[in-house]
Amino acid sequence: MENNFIMPIPPYPLTVAEEEKLRGRLTGFKGGFDEGYLRGRLAIINGRAEEPIPVRNIHVMYVASGKGYPYSPLDDAVLSALQCLTTDVTVTDVRQNLVELATAKRPDLVLVLDGMDLPLDQIGTLRASGIRTAIWLTDDPYYTDFTMKIVNHYDYVFTLERNCIDFYKGLGCTEVHYLPFAAHRDHYRPTITRSTVNRDISFIGSAYWNRVDFFRPIMPELMQFNTVINGIWWDRLPEAPIYGERIEIGKWMTPQETAVTYSGSKIVINLHRSHIDEVVNNNTLLIPAASPNPRTFEIAASGTLQLSDAREDMSAFYKPGEEIETFSNPQELMDKIRFYLTHEEERRAIALRALERTLKDHTYTKRVNQLLTVIFG
Repeated sequence: MENNFIMPIPPYPLTVAEEEKLRGRLTGFKGGFDEGYLRGRLAIINGRAEEPIPVRNIHVMYVASGKGYPYSPLDDAVLSALQCLTTDVTVTDVRQNLVELATAKRPDLVLVLDGMDLPLDQIGTLRASGIRTAIWLTDDPYYTDFTMKIVNHYDYVFTLERNCIDFYKGLGCTEVHYLPFAAHRDHYRPTITRSTVNRDISFIGSAYWNRVDFFRPIMPELMQFNTVINGIWWDRLPEAPIYGERIEIGKWMTPQETAVTYSGSKIVINLHRSHIDEVVNNNTLLIPAASPNPRTFEIAASGTLQLSDAREDMSAFYKPGEEIETFSNPQELMDKIRFYLTHEEERRAIALRALERTLKDHTYTKRVNQLLTVIFG
């Protein structure tokens, strides 16, 4: 049922000043009404329990990345899902002696997240002892110069990038599976009371050069709205000092801070990093990226409208125009920003559908169950 806000009409003629005052009050009432309606709908959707998934009688040894933030929230998400879906989980990280621990515990599976810093001889010893091994790669295709050297050491390879599947199979890996990340509901959820954040537009992310080059020409337009950018390296943007605190430089936001910011923004921009970046990437073969980043699911889980650059595989996860909006260039982004900031019901409808789709299909419980199904049937 859609909301209906009816503006009262005064029974007597008003002066110009009185009309202006009344118009301001009614705008405030309408804004409050819309905000309350949205938060109520978000609360109803977010309050629904996930469809239960049977618990598997297996023992998984989970090997965390060991890299700390920003990888530690991924570890939290995967570990939480494993604990819901299996009868026994042993937790360790890449700095520990996995062979010694696995010999004592005898898990059915050793699952490694990232695995860049894990000594590969340990994985070989585990496989030789009959223990199944799997790796879930976190940064494809941006560091394939490194991952190509480790994937053959595992029984199962899971990648969040569709375009890496054939690449790894070409290296001789027989079990390569597409498994993007998702939304961890303990971290990313909508604010269901009055939000402490009140923005028109947010962007949260590091200032990779493709993002700086994309935003720079439209910054004057973008900053005409209540827009705030958060992330590291934004001192790369020459005009950053002009905007003061509206461009935060050098801070990693926690998942909880990020979720509150997403949910308190009318629009959140998701601009993926480029697969071509000589400064930070290690992707000599220039494998292109087609798949959505983790942020795609996290924004949707926070109950806001997401405007994302149009990646090839996006429609496999969200319906453009119904559950997400996409753009192909800066001008299209600005056109859609102007439209959705003046069309509240359309903006709200997409945000609500995105949340519903995420809770149905794109949680870590769903993803980890998919992983276990591949391995154990």
